[in-house]
Amino acid sequence: MAVRWLCSLFGKPFDGGKRMDHGAPQQQQPQHHHPMQQQQPLYHPQHPAMMRLYEVQKEVASLGPQVCTFSGLQDDRDYKRLERDLTRLLLDVDRVDTEGRGDLQAARKKAAQEVEGLLRYLEENATHPSRLAIEQLSNEARHLVDERVVAPQRSGGVAEINDELVEALQKIVLRLTQVKTEGRVPLRKARYRALTRLCAVQDVIEGRTPQQTLSLPLPGDTHQAVHCINQVMVQVSMARGQLVALLTGLSGRDSCAHLSRVLMELQVELDALDVSGNTAIRNYRKQVVEEINGLLKHLDLEGEGDDTRRYDLAQNNSIREIEAVRAHVSHLREGILRHCAMGDLGFRPKAELVSLLSHLDQVDTARNPCIREARRRAVVEVQAIITFLDLREALARRHPGPDENPAHRSVWLVLGSLSDLQAQVLGFDGKRADKSYMMLEELLTKQLLALDAVEPHGDEGTKAARKQAVKFAQNILNYLDMKTDEWEY
Repeated sequence: MAVRWLCSLFGKPFDGGKRMDHGAPQQQQPQHHHPMQQQQPLYHPQHPAMMRLYEVQKEVASLGPQVCTFSGLQDDRDYKRLERDLTRLLLDVDRVDTEGRGDLQAARKKAAQEVEGLLRYLEENATHPSRLAIEQLSNEARHLVDERVVAPQRSGGVAEINDELVEALQKIVLRLTQVKTEGRVPLRKARYRALTRLCAVQDVIEGRTPQQTLSLPLPGDTHQAVHCINQVMVQVSMARGQLVALLTGLSGRDSCAHLSRVLMELQVELDALDVSGNTAIRNYRKQVVEEINGLLKHLDLEGEGDDTRRYDLAQNNSIREIEAVRAHVSHLREGILRHCAMGDLGFRPKAELVSLLSHLDQVDTARNPCIREARRRAVVEVQAIITFLDLREALARRHPGPDENPAHRSVWLVLGSLSDLQAQVLGFDGKRADKSYMMLEELLTKQLLALDAVEPHGDEGTKAARKQAVKFAQNILNYLDMKTDEWEY
């Protein structure tokens, strides 16, 4: 009896974060289902050993979410703190006196397994090859920015902000998107954070404003304003380099407040200029003010620090929106396939699907390649269902006459087969190694060969129909590949 009650306290040994739902607090049992109300344990819950194990369990429940979302390395301060706290708990468990009782020994063993599991999970993620690859790519970007932007400014020179730098950063971004995370929250979080920072660096670098594009000489009463704006532009250029250094970790976070004050003072200085008499000067000032606002926006994000609410993909608003759309699309797809299997074409949620496309188009990707790719995939899923419905409706409306061109009829026969195959592809939920995948791929390839064998004999209508059918078949193949390419956030 007591063993069952102890199991309700500690549950199963730690399973790599799955049972903890990637850091979310565990659900408490409703009061009326508590085992204490169903049975009488052998030991009173006030037993010293039981009380100490219960305290350990509460601390484990508190540290578990932190371990499951920690995305740093072994030399990080938070890693050392978590390792120290978990080691202390393990020692506390070892010191619990079980008085030789089997039930208490089992409870102590489960508590030790839980703590050991957290320690193992913490170390595995901090030393995982993918985590080290993310750090290596971040260091490459940091070295690149330091060499081209930060170091020249520190020595009083001019930063080398050019297309070559932008292209080099983009290559690092693409390599980051290819790092596999195996679905682990800490690895996803680390990759997402690195991508977010590099995309911000790209945005800051590419958003630079030309020093000055006004033609001179200008009227005498506006020369002073232009001179002041040009001086502000020099300081904005320096602030851009400092912000890039902050984003790549080349300067301390305490610089955020100082840089923010400098930029706001520049805004005040620009606001104080009287440029009401000259539209060109006013537009020039507006352009510089907008650039300062852009830098302040990135600076505000950087000032948030390593905030789980910002960097954890599971909490990202854009990802949540995309996943909500995908869940809705999945529900509609099941309904469509179910009605089609019964020969019922009355269920046509095309307007709803089109509205989902509009919603996806408004999702902010924040220049993050992972979010952008997730949105693209969601769009492809919606478009695949829409084209399926369109072809089904076209096939239902088709009433060929006896004098129809045989080649044209052959194309429509292939389209009918493609419609049936697309229904199978839409419902497919497997891997490329599955026999059903290989069978679908082979059947779709045969339809392409059948279309290739159609000879239109100069008939423009047949040519257009065959071209459209080929594109349709290729889209189905691409969609099948996308469903099975094991892409991950």
